[in-house]
Amino acid sequence: MAKARSRTAARKIKDRWKAKKWFNVLAPASFENVTIAQTLANDPDLIIGRVTGISMQDLTNDFRRSHILLYFKIHEVEDSNAHTHFVGHSLTSDYLRRMIRRRRSKIEGVYDVTTRDGAKLRVKPFATTDKRIQNSQKRVIRESMKSTMTKQAKSNTLSEFIRDIIDGKMGRDIYKNCKKLYPVKRVEIYKTELISGPTIEIKDEKPKKEPEEKKEKKTDEKKEEKTTEEKIKEEKKVEEPKPEKKEEPEEKNKSEKKETKTKKTKEKKKEKPKKKKTTKEKVTKKKTKATKKKA
Repeated sequence: MAKARSRTAARKIKDRWKAKKWFNVLAPASFENVTIAQTLANDPDLIIGRVTGISMQDLTNDFRRSHILLYFKIHEVEDSNAHTHFVGHSLTSDYLRRMIRRRRSKIEGVYDVTTRDGAKLRVKPFATTDKRIQNSQKRVIRESMKSTMTKQAKSNTLSEFIRDIIDGKMGRDIYKNCKKLYPVKRVEIYKTELISGPTIEIKDEKPKKEPEEKKEKKTDEKKEEKTTEEKIKEEKKVEEPKPEKKEEPEEKNKSEKKETKTKKTKEKKKEKPKKKKTTKEKVTKKKTKATKKKA
């Protein structure tokens, strides 16, 4: 009886994996809505709040940005697509270790910044130097880092501010301002955290694309200009007669060649140094002279 009950209980248990569905996780519009990952869930409500991480290399196929890690949080689900928003970023530990060495000072800072659209971010930059520096110099560098970060945040939206950080523009601006105070070696923003999202909707200014008709017209005009230039060059070539080469007499050429050969042979003879007579040759000459006198 116990065995029969266990069998009926096993039949009633449902397979949970069969009830689950796959959902495509999409990046935000600032990253062109690229598919980041896929997740499983029974209900779409269970996906909301999940955080996914991806490297910039996987997102943009750029090997030079493999050290940057981006984090996105799911906030909305439509059918089988889960939409996300940016939560933060960080640099890999091996990349950070590579920049820090012995007998050098590392200047870190943590700053809360508000963007033009009302979003609040916690930004963590750091700078490195070639030598150890004093605490007073570190304090001045931190102040300049803070001032540049706040200025950039007030003039840009959240997406523009993140783009500047990832592209390295923010680090370059901080480097230029800090270099006036002390010769800093490098500046990097190693971590960002989103405290609160944007309160105002501001559309990002995208570069205006020219219509295809105008592009085609420009290309046709360029081709016509090239063809006219080529025709003018061909006409000039036809008009300009080639200068006739004067035929030099063969006798002059032969005489010049003979003179050059004789000069070379004379120079070679002059260059050859005379061989010095050895002691054996001198002795033999003296003996021959003595024998001739006796005879």
